[in-house]
Amino acid sequence: MTDDNTTIPARRRFLRRGVAAAVGMVAGHGARAEEASPPGIPESMKAPGADVGSQTYGQPSRFEEGVIRNVPKGLKQYISASSRTPLQDLDGILTPNGLFYERHHGGIPNIDPAQHRLMIHGLVETPLILTMDDIRRFPSESHIYFLECSGNPGFEAIKGKTASDLVGLVSCAEWTGVRLATVLAEAGLKPDARWVVAEGADAAALTRSIPIAKCLDDALLVYSQNGERLRPQQGYPLRVLLPGYEGNMSVKWLRRLNVTAEPAYSREETSKYTDLMPDGTARQFTFVMEAKSIITRPSGTQRIAPGFHEITGLAWSGRGKIRGVQVTTDGGRTWQDASLQEPVLNRALTRFRLPWTWDGTPTTIASRAIDETGYVQPSFEDLTAVRGLKSFYHNNAVVPWLIAADGEVANGYA
Repeated sequence: MTDDNTTIPARRRFLRRGVAAAVGMVAGHGARAEEASPPGIPESMKAPGADVGSQTYGQPSRFEEGVIRNVPKGLKQYISASSRTPLQDLDGILTPNGLFYERHHGGIPNIDPAQHRLMIHGLVETPLILTMDDIRRFPSESHIYFLECSGNPGFEAIKGKTASDLVGLVSCAEWTGVRLATVLAEAGLKPDARWVVAEGADAAALTRSIPIAKCLDDALLVYSQNGERLRPQQGYPLRVLLPGYEGNMSVKWLRRLNVTAEPAYSREETSKYTDLMPDGTARQFTFVMEAKSIITRPSGTQRIAPGFHEITGLAWSGRGKIRGVQVTTDGGRTWQDASLQEPVLNRALTRFRLPWTWDGTPTTIASRAIDETGYVQPSFEDLTAVRGLKSFYHNNAVVPWLIAADGEVANGYA
């Protein structure tokens, strides 16, 4: 094979140009090209490193210490607050446990699993009180699902700088536990059972009503996340996990399941977590998180140079699998199909990728998700034309990023 650009494979041409550019940059700073590669012997090769067991619970490299949860500054209190996943700093689809987003209503309780109990009562044939050992005796399952706060973001909270600021209240993990349907079958449902009211053991006693159909479908009682026991911030030792439903319903620190004929109409499903409409009415029990996506690279506060880039980001839908993601690099005039990275899973984050060469002209980039039902993620203008601006929850609009002539990337809503 010859070395001209008509015969050498495209990937090798790209890599060769990249190496040549790197050597040129080094040489341009006063070093000779032959000194640029290979480098000198690094310090890490001159002495042994840390001993095995120097960290009995592994920690990230100190050079990654800036990759942390995004905690809002200046709040009046942090008992009822949230922290966000740094989406722009992550790869793949799984969120490390230490970076999984948080939302608490009464602080983070410290619960001894040996003392914890789950009570199942109400419209059941046999009320149960289960220990954690009892729960772990049931057949277990592991599934990868996303979890998202319904206020991610609010309709008037779209001024953040980074991907994390805007939609960082979403994360994805492999969850392990027992199907809720299995435990309810052990108790025996009475014919008029229509809802299960879940209560947490936190100071807020957070309470949500779950339709019986969801309980008997894919709902889980979860005790592990990404292969280890739940962290306290994620509901240790037990939580409900309702795939595709708004995160508030996946009650943490679960202590009680009351099977009823009617919903509880708790604070979190009346004065909160309802959607105010333009005519003054409110939508209630809007459980499902609709299809959504965001470009994470390049995204807000990052800076790019003219030339080749891989646009990448995340897409998800509470109604099933992502069928496709389209990306615009010209402010919405045209859209291109991005590639979906395997695995593409049901109700899980899906990573998408699109090769792009930026010519240095200011532009706007954005993505829109299409799920397996055919639903297409709407623009902010189309969504607010129906929903108005008075609502806070279930904003799944397209997120645009402005790219300036100097390569700086900024929030396109501004």
